[in-house]
Order: sequence, then C-alpha cells, then structure tokens
Amino acid sequence: MLKKSNRTKFRPEYPVDFKFDYKDPVTLYRFVMEGGKITPSRISKISLKQQRKVASEIKSARDIALLPVGTDATDTFGRPEQISAKPFEF
Repeated sequence: MLKKSNRTKFRPEYPVDFKFDYKDPVTLYRFVMEGGKITPSRISKISLKQQRKVASEIKSARDIALLPVGTDATDTFGRPEQISAKPFEF
C-alpha cells in the first residue's frame, strides 16, 4: 500500500503567533501579486486570521507609501509615448 504524502494548508515559515507589521514591507511584499492585488489565502497558504491581518497591514503600508498601490504597467496602460521636448535635427 502506498503512503500518502502529508501536505498541510499552512506555510511553516509563518507560525500562528507570527506578527505581521506594516513597517516591514519586505515580508508584506511577498503577499502582493504583480498587478498590485493582495494574494488570496488559498494561494498564499496562510490561515484566515493571518490573511485578514496581512490585508490590513498591506493597506496600512500603502497609505504611508511603503508599498506601491499598483504597477507602472497599470498606470501608463494605453497612454501614448511621450515625445522629447528637444527638436529633431536632420
């Protein structure tokens, strides 16, 4: 009989008593996707209580500009390329 692998839902590097802090953008940036959205708990593999705490800390970090609100791609999408003020020379 084959033994099943024992997978757990939660990440071992973030125990239950781990305190997320808005002043630590390096840790919080791991839970932000490319477009600036907060990673859902089914992907981030943290508990629901930790997910709520991470979301509120990310929002606090965004308020004081420690984390970006979005990416440059979403801010400049669809805009024409800026032309230099310097005139062309032949």
